[in-house]
Amino acid sequence: MSTPQQIANEAASIADRAAMLAEQARQMAEVVAPVAAAAEPFLYLLTIFLMACFVGYYVVWSVTPALHSPLMGVTNAISSVIVVGAILATGLSDSVAAKVFGFLAVTLAAVNIFGGFMVTRRMLAMFKKKGG
Repeated sequence: MSTPQQIANEAASIADRAAMLAEQARQMAEVVAPVAAAAEPFLYLLTIFLMACFVGYYVVWSVTPALHSPLMGVTNAISSVIVVGAILATGLSDSVAAKVFGFLAVTLAAVNIFGGFMVTRRMLAMFKKKGG
């Protein structure tokens, strides 16, 4: 069993690695930006999206199991903000495409929130005493 101090140290280590990866992504963006800016804006945005995917992958998969439940809570909070933004984008837009994408964003974020709560509930159930 990990002590709270060990968990805090692991969390600090993960935060340091995330900061290092973010700095590396920023440096890569500085190198890629002039090339991508000369091309289509879509290519530039796609490059940033792919770099964010890599950074996110390495940050999430390096999380210690003791921090999974708090991480799920934060992800649910982020998804709830996405739902609010998507509802605003859907309701305030006159464009049909914006309404369709807003509806898709609301639907996918709602599924993500529901799934996150189900996973968190299941994780917390593992720590309850059995048979009593």
